[in-house]
Amino acid sequence: MAYENILVERDPTISTLTVNRPKALNALNSQTLRELTQAVRECADSRVIILTGAGDKAFVAGADISEMAPMGPWKAREFSELGHVLTALIEDIPAATIAAVNGYALGGGFEMALMTDISVIGRDTKIGMPATRFLGPALGSLHMFFHRLGPVLARRLLLTGDIIQAGAIEHLGIFTDTCDPASVTARARYWAEKAAKMPADGVVIAKEAFRLVEQSQAYQGEEVASYLFHAYGTNLQFAPGEFNFVKTRAQHGTKEAFRLRDEHFHVPEPE
Repeated sequence: MAYENILVERDPTISTLTVNRPKALNALNSQTLRELTQAVRECADSRVIILTGAGDKAFVAGADISEMAPMGPWKAREFSELGHVLTALIEDIPAATIAAVNGYALGGGFEMALMTDISVIGRDTKIGMPATRFLGPALGSLHMFFHRLGPVLARRLLLTGDIIQAGAIEHLGIFTDTCDPASVTARARYWAEKAAKMPADGVVIAKEAFRLVEQSQAYQGEEVASYLFHAYGTNLQFAPGEFNFVKTRAQHGTKEAFRLRDEHFHVPEPE
């Protein structure tokens, strides 16, 4: 298959998939989600798959706002399902998956980094779910956030929309390897080579066991409900004084809308 938005280096041992939309900070639109899903399936017989983003500014900066903004509930649900299919596939495939993360890893990019088996992230990488500031905290994938981040950090990121640096939570062990940004690619390759030496059948069995544990402890059907949370969240009604990103974007443009969003949500810390 020919790809427009991703680069594929396929190898029986270690394959690398690169989101290649650097001018859009590697944001995910529908086509990119479909291409990534297809490429992951095509490389599933590799021992290891590395996921990364082109350029040094972003791993994946979330969903492509230009496509998301005009969506109604049905289209939003379709888009949400594409994301869920991809993240579930990253978790389910027999290959070990590794994220090499630098720059921005927001929204769907943050989810991708959390869903991989091993994640290598630069200390200055910006992570978070800023879309909660215009879609509300129930974005879907709540099972994943609570299980992989822990309830305290999950609530903080979802209820505030804060963007934080990965180095600030290094002590929590959320990511496998938090390192200097210049070392991310080499460290990801290091972990890939270690994982590639494991018995292939053992990795398959282990990943199925991991899934069983997570599903019995955390998921309990919430994955299906999360489609609805995300879809209907795109049609929130905003009271006076609440920030409406879609309306602001239509009036002032995307760049100014992001600035006004962050200005609205900024609360200075007490001295």
